[in-house]
Amino acid sequence: MDRSQILAKVGRYYTDKVLEHGPSARGVDWNGTESQMLRFAQLAKLFDDPRPCMAQPSPFSVLDYGCGYGAFIEQLDAGGWDADFHGFDISEEMVRQARARFGDRPDARFFTDEAEIEPVDYVVSSGLFNVRQDVDAEVWERYVFDTLARFAGLSRRGFAFNVLTSYSDADRMRETLYYPNPGVLFDYCKRTFSRHVALLHDYGLYELTILVRSDDRATGVWSAPRRSGEADRA
Repeated sequence: MDRSQILAKVGRYYTDKVLEHGPSARGVDWNGTESQMLRFAQLAKLFDDPRPCMAQPSPFSVLDYGCGYGAFIEQLDAGGWDADFHGFDISEEMVRQARARFGDRPDARFFTDEAEIEPVDYVVSSGLFNVRQDVDAEVWERYVFDTLARFAGLSRRGFAFNVLTSYSDADRMRETLYYPNPGVLFDYCKRTFSRHVALLHDYGLYELTILVRSDDRATGVWSAPRRSGEADRA
């Protein structure tokens, strides 16, 4: 199964969800709004760089890759971030819902064609890698690594994503979902993209968030070559 087939499968899955539940947390396959906003708060920590002399310039641009109905805009508004929002989703119905909600905002644009995406300061992605369905586990992992390389290629200052965790309770895990080892993902990002990687696994959900910051946010310089493929497991 190649990338286009995976994307088609994922697109159908989420289109069905938003048609069933509308523009809501359930419509993007989350249990509720509270946990959805908690996830967004972890992703937004990417904008607060702890390194000296790295105060956040404002405004900045952010791409939500797999934006659903555009709910991350609400997180940006709540945090007072002055951001130019770009939303991409493979599901045309999701983007139709997003445009209906936020299309009149001059600081928000939405796309269904990845070729239209321009480089931005930051890329965030929530829940994109969870729903593996019947895709072979190794094929799905290659898809994940390839997508992370795309995040790096599209971002100048950094990217962040969340995913389920292999530390989930065994009796609650589902065969159709993706539960990677957090250490493997951290190691892959550290070796492949940057020296500046944070792993957040302490916010009360059965998942994790990884923040990857470029070495020099002013120039978009990354410390390691950006590549897709198998993780280094030295």
